[in-house]
Amino acid sequence: MLVRDAMSTLVLTIGPAHTLRQAARLMSARRIGAAVVHDPDTCGLGIITERDILDAVGAGLDPDVETASTHTTTDVVFASPAWTLQEAAEAMTHGGFRHLIVLDGDGPVGIVSVRDIIRCWAPARRSRAEMAL
Repeated sequence: MLVRDAMSTLVLTIGPAHTLRQAARLMSARRIGAAVVHDPDTCGLGIITERDILDAVGAGLDPDVETASTHTTTDVVFASPAWTLQEAAEAMTHGGFRHLIVLDGDGPVGIVSVRDIIRCWAPARRSRAEMAL
């Protein structure tokens, strides 16, 4: 199975000036764990995750003052829609992260998460186990 088969095509894109509270609100409303941060003046594309927001709030930082730009990961590993789920899982394991922005052409077309991969693998593994009985 390929990344294109598992990825979410709902890509929330925010700007670097969004506060952490704004980012959290938008992510929560869409029930997603990561947002693409688009900053054409600096790094281009980055990612902010629920973990980044949780870490900032846990450290006592004010979510109404802190901006996405301060907490964005800019050293991002991007996936291709043509990657296998195995390749995506290996990239996540190697990099220690749970989300990959999927790029095709000029921009993001999706995000694939560990949850997306598990959702695809779990039914296949269950049906194999059931067939063995």
